Amino acid sequence: MQTNGIHHVTAVAGDPEANLAFYTGVLGLRFVKRTVNFDDTATYHLYYGDETGTPGTALTFFPFDGARAGRPGRGQAVATAFAVPEGSLDYWADRLADTDATVDGRHTRFGTDVLSFTDPDGQPLELVTADAPIDPWSEGPVPEAYGIRGFFGVTLHSADPDATANVLDLLGFSRVGSETEPDDGADRVRYTTEGEHATVVDVVHRGPPRGRPGVGTVHHVAFRAPDEDTQLAWRDELTDAGQFVTPQKDRQYFRSIYFREPGGILFEIATDGPGFTADESVAELGSELKLPAWLEDERDQIEASLPPLTAEASPEPKAAAADGGDEE
Repeated sequence: MQTNGIHHVTAVAGDPEANLAFYTGVLGLRFVKRTVNFDDTATYHLYYGDETGTPGTALTFFPFDGARAGRPGRGQAVATAFAVPEGSLDYWADRLADTDATVDGRHTRFGTDVLSFTDPDGQPLELVTADAPIDPWSEGPVPEAYGIRGFFGVTLHSADPDATANVLDLLGFSRVGSETEPDDGADRVRYTTEGEHATVVDVVHRGPPRGRPGVGTVHHVAFRAPDEDTQLAWRDELTDAGQFVTPQKDRQYFRSIYFREPGGILFEIATDGPGFTADESVAELGSELKLPAWLEDERDQIEASLPPLTAEASPEPKAAAADGGDEE
């Protein structure tokens, strides 16, 4: 069996309104779903992606306003990379310079141009020039010529890189190369799987510091399963390999199983369906708080416990293509 790549990445944020404004108004992603953390209904679960939240495009957040800052490090996913078109990094460097993001700089990795930055909460992100068969959200503030085209991949700072590699091998990833990190000399090993997009996982062989969960860190990385039967077959395979895997959980828009791989990183395997249009039309995605049937009786209580979320999903007008950098 072989996964087709990354399904989604879930991270921890602070202020939900600031989170919404940045990911839609600055990065130009679509706000495809507002719901709650099904395990902690006093917390939002906010989803951003392409027009419909296609698997391999969705970055999701649990926002805890006022919570302590985390620290990306060993035992965590430490960067989420988006694919952008060739020649677009000048535009993005200029665009991000005018926001609360922190731009760390441009560099080349495995022969590909990369722009590294952190969001206003300190969440590490990257833009990587790569071909991807994903259309950017056409109604967002970013010109389509520069728009984000789903995920490129993730970087894992494993506490046990060899054991993490064994799990990736079980999931169908293959090692394709390695190179030395220019800042600290750590080895970065690249793994890929078959698929059209979101197929790259880099594992860095680096020591301390250990990651500390909190605002600005990744909670888990989810990989794709086409259907529930395949997902349950993965559960059997992983259990036989010594992983403790949760029972299947209904997340309304996909079914999920979870396990913490030996390097300390929480992995999920999520089904491709039923998708975010299960309870909203494409035109209405993200427009109102959606709850699963088993929480509807608690709607009044849940809505009263959530902070206001009034920020516009795309607060900026679409920039002209000439703004923020020359075309290459």
